[in-house]
Amino acid sequence: MRAVRAGPTTEEHKRGYDALMTEKLVVKNLYKVFGTRPERAFELLRQGLDKEEIYKQTGLVIGVDDASFSVEEGEIFVVMGLSGSGKSTLVRLLNRLIEPTAGQVIVDGQDVAKLAPHDLIALRRRNMAMVFQSFALMPHLTVLDNAAFGLDIAGMNRKDARRRAQESLERVGLGAFLHSYPDELSGGMQQRVGLARALATDPSVILMDEAFSALDPLIRTEMQDELLRLQKEHSRTIVFISHDLDEALRIGSRIAIMRHGRVVQVGTPEEILRNPADDYVRAFFKGVDITRFLSASDLLGDEPHMPMLNITSSASSLDSALHTLRQHKHEYGYVHDADGRYLGVVSIPSLLDAVERSERDVHAAFLEAGEAVDESTHINELLGRAANQPFPLPVVGADGRYRGTISKSALLHKLCDAR
Repeated sequence: MRAVRAGPTTEEHKRGYDALMTEKLVVKNLYKVFGTRPERAFELLRQGLDKEEIYKQTGLVIGVDDASFSVEEGEIFVVMGLSGSGKSTLVRLLNRLIEPTAGQVIVDGQDVAKLAPHDLIALRRRNMAMVFQSFALMPHLTVLDNAAFGLDIAGMNRKDARRRAQESLERVGLGAFLHSYPDELSGGMQQRVGLARALATDPSVILMDEAFSALDPLIRTEMQDELLRLQKEHSRTIVFISHDLDEALRIGSRIAIMRHGRVVQVGTPEEILRNPADDYVRAFFKGVDITRFLSASDLLGDEPHMPMLNITSSASSLDSALHTLRQHKHEYGYVHDADGRYLGVVSIPSLLDAVERSERDVHAAFLEAGEAVDESTHINELLGRAANQPFPLPVVGADGRYRGTISKSALLHKLCDAR
């Protein structure tokens, strides 16, 4: 099983996405057909033909096929797929570097596909920046001038543009290299200049097309860290194109999977791992260490019913608890109060011992190792406790209410399913 370094911000991004739920960018029924008379392709698509057959019959290439999704404000939305899946074409449709054949791209309520040329230029200069795989730096310009390039094009005066560019370079750790030239920098440093240039215009949307894929693995990880750090400081809406599954799982708030120009599934890493849309998505994620992404709540439905004991303040509660366990033929029971909040775990031997000691209520029979786990706890954090505990782990919700239990067998089944 291949381990994936999830990074500390995966859950933070998901929580941010759940909290914001504000659509920044909406894509509706977006198509790109390369070639003349694209209407021929639409007719064949309606007949159910795939892109390969359409190319054989017409010579037309389906780049993007009926893509629809939304990107929430402040999230990192990763689009991934195999080579030729349409992901790089898709990102260029978002800012109309490539003209869409049909459909809508709506940014802050504006349909990008319908903008007049001067409005489109204004959108690119002020609201949407792009970072490319190839760095795209001007070799004859200094680092500072490269970072200020977009501001210069937008017409900002030189002094203010250099000040903004310097602030942006300092933000990505290149404050000491303002007067260096691109060929004097490492690949990772050059990509930081590209990122600083995008940040300098203070865009609300950043498009990143395979931005880190040309970098060595160690430098790529450092750039992912840098992106997550910057996102934590100043949350922006980022559409990130990648073919690297580890990268997508590490930085993505949500992930869109593309195949043959179509978006086949969109969801958080946890949602896709839990419920892959088809065999293609399932194969795409094969071998991922699911214990870093799935949580205790994903296992609760796999467990048989365990007896829940309602606590009282009388000595008779000990006898009642013993009766309940023996009736259900269970050695252990999970105690909650009248509101359903979990209190502890008891066993037949612990109850009998409490009776022998003339204790007054069930609290005296609680087992020491009966601390509950929160339902949001990742599975990899449960393995040690489950292995060393004789009874299934009790699970509670954020409100402290008892949700169920997780046994060793349930954990093993889930791990086997992931192989």
